Amino acid sequence: MAWHAESVDAVATSLGTNIARGLSTEEASARLARAGPNILRPRKEEPWWAELLESLREPLQLLLIAVGIAYFVFGEVADGITILAVIVAVSSVEVINETRAKRAVAALSSLTAPTAVVLREGAPSEVSAQELVPGDLVLLGPGDRVPADVRLVEAVALRVDESSLTGEAMAVPKLANEVLPAATELGDRCTMGYSSTLVTAGRGRGLVVATGRATELGRIAALSEETKEPRTPLQQAMKELSGWLVWVALGFSVLIPVVGVLVAKRPFKEMLLTGLTLAFATIPEELPILITIVLGIGAYRLAQRHAIVKHLRAAETLGSVSVVATDKTGTLTENRMRAVAVIADGDRREPRDALATPAGRRLLEVGVLANDARVTSSGDGAELIGDPTEIALLAAAQEAGLEVEEIRRGANVLEEYPFDHERKRMSVVVEAVGRRLLVLKGAPESVLPVCSRIRTDTGDRPLDEGERKALLASIDTLAAQGLRTLAAAERVLDQGEATRLPAEGVEQDLVLLGLFALEDPPRTEAAGAVAALTGAGVRVLMVTGDHPATARAVAERVGIDGSRVVRGRDLDAASDAQCSELARSASVFARIAPEHKLRIVRALQASGEAVAVTGDGVNDAPALREATIGVAMGKSGTDVAREAADLVLADDNFASVTEAVRTGRVLFGNLSKAVRYYLAAKVALVSSSLVAVLLKLPVPFEPVQIIIMELFMDLGASVTFVAEPPEDDVMARRPRNPRAPFMDRAMQIGIVAGGLSLGAAVLVGYLVATARGSSVAQAQTAAFVAWMIGHVVLAAHMRAEHQPLLRQNPLANRPFLVWAASALVLVGAGLFVPPLRDRLHVTAFDPSMWLVVIAAAVLLPSWWEPWKWARRSLRRTASRS
Repeated sequence: MAWHAESVDAVATSLGTNIARGLSTEEASARLARAGPNILRPRKEEPWWAELLESLREPLQLLLIAVGIAYFVFGEVADGITILAVIVAVSSVEVINETRAKRAVAALSSLTAPTAVVLREGAPSEVSAQELVPGDLVLLGPGDRVPADVRLVEAVALRVDESSLTGEAMAVPKLANEVLPAATELGDRCTMGYSSTLVTAGRGRGLVVATGRATELGRIAALSEETKEPRTPLQQAMKELSGWLVWVALGFSVLIPVVGVLVAKRPFKEMLLTGLTLAFATIPEELPILITIVLGIGAYRLAQRHAIVKHLRAAETLGSVSVVATDKTGTLTENRMRAVAVIADGDRREPRDALATPAGRRLLEVGVLANDARVTSSGDGAELIGDPTEIALLAAAQEAGLEVEEIRRGANVLEEYPFDHERKRMSVVVEAVGRRLLVLKGAPESVLPVCSRIRTDTGDRPLDEGERKALLASIDTLAAQGLRTLAAAERVLDQGEATRLPAEGVEQDLVLLGLFALEDPPRTEAAGAVAALTGAGVRVLMVTGDHPATARAVAERVGIDGSRVVRGRDLDAASDAQCSELARSASVFARIAPEHKLRIVRALQASGEAVAVTGDGVNDAPALREATIGVAMGKSGTDVAREAADLVLADDNFASVTEAVRTGRVLFGNLSKAVRYYLAAKVALVSSSLVAVLLKLPVPFEPVQIIIMELFMDLGASVTFVAEPPEDDVMARRPRNPRAPFMDRAMQIGIVAGGLSLGAAVLVGYLVATARGSSVAQAQTAAFVAWMIGHVVLAAHMRAEHQPLLRQNPLANRPFLVWAASALVLVGAGLFVPPLRDRLHVTAFDPSMWLVVIAAAVLLPSWWEPWKWARRSLRRTASRS
């Protein structure tokens, strides 16, 4: 249907909706059930059995199946059945782990899904854009993505960027009351808003006429194709590393059987099965999956703490953040503005007393008119909806006894010039009591230059230079108290004076009405969050558009160094080198425009810092994209800011930034621990097998035992380390260098030394049993028991990189306890339950060997504790120097 060719009333009638109140909740739910969600393509979830079959088709699983078949061919039916059972167990573990990671990532996607503000039963309500239905009445403002195709019913200075749909580079002005010819082309339909286009200025309301694949965007098939998130740098690095390690593992898997046949004179069949099994157990196929599991599940847990990770690469990078550049309002402060004073004709009063003077009354009235906040009815009475600053102005008027809606009904809005960061003010042209007025509010330093007179209780008089200086001095005094100030002004327009001009054409020769002093107290948790970041070696900068004195006062209350405040104009006059010095030395930046914020970010990154930046507006998007981690506000942020960011704070709370940095460090630490343990276990298996055959002895493990060991390796890395709680000093360390390689020297030492110590524990049990004249089965049993105990001990030590084992809470990681207990129970059951003993190829051995095996398995992998102590000592020495 050509909705642009219909009047607003006709569209509302066709859709069965009310342009003043929107749909009822019940009607919206019924329409959603009929029309389906507002998405281009529903997400397809693969069933578990399909995931299992896909897992069984992987090369390594096929290799293990080949081992099982070989056992059947060689007449070892019982062992073949055991191996097939293990295949199902390994595949099930892999499917469960991948499903957990996929669901966590999918949950993150749903948490960051766009939202829309709609009128339901006359009250604004924020809903998921997926829940929009034809007939919904959508509210649009700067920075919003149009969530569906809409027929506009109101447009106030509304401009929309439609380049994603039409290719038009300039934002298009929109109207509401026009009726266009049906043949009007897409790019000329000024009464329509289309899904995915961007509101750049103004505000409006629109009736949803199409959702999902019925929208104009839905008709463009190329835009509806699903895309996969690209690999993170670490995922790519691990994929490349695992590809290189595959060849190393295959080399040893061939070398050991060859040496076994030629040197140790072992039977070909035995060494063939051993070689195939070693290939399965030593190829590090789990590395890329392991990273996805740790990052995906860790990011989902972070989302439960109000910090929603949009891209996995952000979870990977959070631990390296060294500078946080944060807004003031709503992030460090509560964003609950309250007008504490109204200053008119030099008289400061509380809002409730402002009506005592004519100048005070008019100041409050203009605060109501130059205002986009709304009064809505709810079950609990009237509710104010909108920007916190504008809500504070309406609340001040109500506190004084003014009727907000009555004032607005008496003034017909003709034109609106929205706030922008260049003008730092907003104005509205209204027609009231036969006069056409321009009413304006904004930052005092932007309002005073366009004022030529000042309002008094006895009339208007010229605003001289001395009075301007006195006003600015009083503003500085208020700002030093942590108060934010807004100025308001007005002028009468001639009836024939054009209003459809640039703002600068009408915002001149105004009458200054007075000032509002507003208070926005710091969040109670802000000081603690700043202190935690500072203690973690992370600099915290305040970057705000507010007055320098206000910024300093709030900064000092939350623990940010306010001794030096850099203004935006200082950055304008600075060279790149000077800007870099300012970014390194100052912690408070005031009267900052978006281009200044971008320059600060670039200067810090050029000096090697990993920068997290917070933002909420359209103009913050460049800095959010440029930053190492862009952090958008979930409540107050625009769609554009959320799209540009890597992390979204659901509660707009600075403490959530601190929690994100902390959790990012934990994620990276757990990933390092998991990879270190996983590869160390592989090294232990290869080294013990290679040494045995070089000594002309059988491989220390039966193929079935190797497969069981691989199952425990995978579970240990992918389940227990994911759940590892943070170490006590996680926020006492310096930030990780983002340029440092993941496989650094400490990691390499840990892998090699850990693997060799576990391999040594295996060989001690194996060689001592052999030297005592034990049978091959008894020696292999000693090796298997040493491995099962030793790899639990090694994992216990590797759970903490810095904290001693005895200081760890043994109950803090329940998956680890279950995994460790399962390994030990399997050993006991294998030795004392005959059917299981046969399947595992274990047998009883001399009781005196138990002391040797347990001592080797416990003591040799415990080298990790002296290593921790040495590293702590080195860090203390480095910190003292």
